[in-house]
Amino acid sequence: MLRRPVESAQYSSLSFQAKLQKEGITPSMSRAGNCWDNAVVERFFCALKGERIRDRAYRNHAEAKADITDYALFFYNHRRLHSATQDMPPAEYEALKSRSA
Repeated sequence: MLRRPVESAQYSSLSFQAKLQKEGITPSMSRAGNCWDNAVVERFFCALKGERIRDRAYRNHAEAKADITDYALFFYNHRRLHSATQDMPPAEYEALKSRSA
């Protein structure tokens, strides 16, 4: 059984990497083995679970995929306010940054 390691040393260990490879899983980490590189993605999945899928029961994979895609592309990026982007949706923040550059 695979689990999320607590320490970056566990994540980058040869035995853990061998288990990932055996299961066909590609790890995501920096060259230094810093597992905190995934903080942005971890935050997204936390929001997705808490704001969208926690209380939903999908009838099938296609329905789940459509709903999660809608959340990611239209709500999370275009309407949801983010403290890291000065309380703007990411798409609005990026557009503002590109106009300022």
